[in-house]
Amino acid sequence: MNPREPPGGFHSPVMVREVMDFLELPAGGRCVDGTLGDGGHTLAMLEAVGPQGYVLGLDADGEAIGRARQRLQDYGQRVALVQTNFADMAEAVKAQGFAQVDGVLLDLGLSSYQLDTARRGFSFRDEAALDMRLGADQELTAADVVNTYAEADLVRILFRYGEEPQARRIARAIVQRRPIGTAMELAALVESVAPRRGQRMHPATRTFQAIRMETNGDIQNLEQGLEGALDVLRPGGRLVVLAYHSLEDAAVKEFMRRESRDCICPPEQALCICGHKARLRILTKKVVRPSAEEVAKNPRARSAKLRACVAL
Repeated sequence: MNPREPPGGFHSPVMVREVMDFLELPAGGRCVDGTLGDGGHTLAMLEAVGPQGYVLGLDADGEAIGRARQRLQDYGQRVALVQTNFADMAEAVKAQGFAQVDGVLLDLGLSSYQLDTARRGFSFRDEAALDMRLGADQELTAADVVNTYAEADLVRILFRYGEEPQARRIARAIVQRRPIGTAMELAALVESVAPRRGQRMHPATRTFQAIRMETNGDIQNLEQGLEGALDVLRPGGRLVVLAYHSLEDAAVKEFMRRESRDCICPPEQALCICGHKARLRILTKKVVRPSAEEVAKNPRARSAKLRACVAL
């Protein structure tokens, strides 16, 4: 192990070759890794832009910033790491002193470190407090969602963010059992009312996903981040997004589809009155998936979906 590498090693970035192929970063270019994580994609971006290039890495998780700084310390002033959500990308880019960049990457997955660190409460296998916050400065925690939301609101987020068919049953059980203190306690409760029945996936997987997305405002931040990315890209600059959840991928697909059209008026409207102009061209007509070889080496890559576009 490299002496700079933390115990357990760094997170393996997903689809690095495909990401870099679609970004097509020029030598000396400026780009943004909007979801820094352990800095694996940032490292590849730094190598692509070369000695005269510059990468801005953003992450809401202060621990991720610390780990990435350790990994990227040899690159000095060629990389800036800022603790902020990618939803605030436009402001972060402006603060670096330049208005436009050549490429933006958004990897919407959690790192192995976040998933495997018990005290973060992301995993239902750990006896940890229900936290799930990406940034420690966030006020809302998973415990707040689980223990204070009305039953109808729990049903809503389990249906919407988790696509959980047993949402009503699970929400009712949560309300009846509250307060719930730990991740393992919540997982056991979900399993008791929605048993596995031969399925490989743990019954609590969708519930934990939904609560995490609600806690961190994932969909709202994604929509804002996509707009911000398009605002900071120069004409010809490229945006690449890796999504791991069908709802997030659908939001990315719809954003790119809408912004690739000159008119977004309803189809039944004969005359265009929206004044909308296309701001991008889609590069991925179909979603790009990781290779079988990569999935074999890194099973957490299996659900990744890549979409890319170029700014006009």
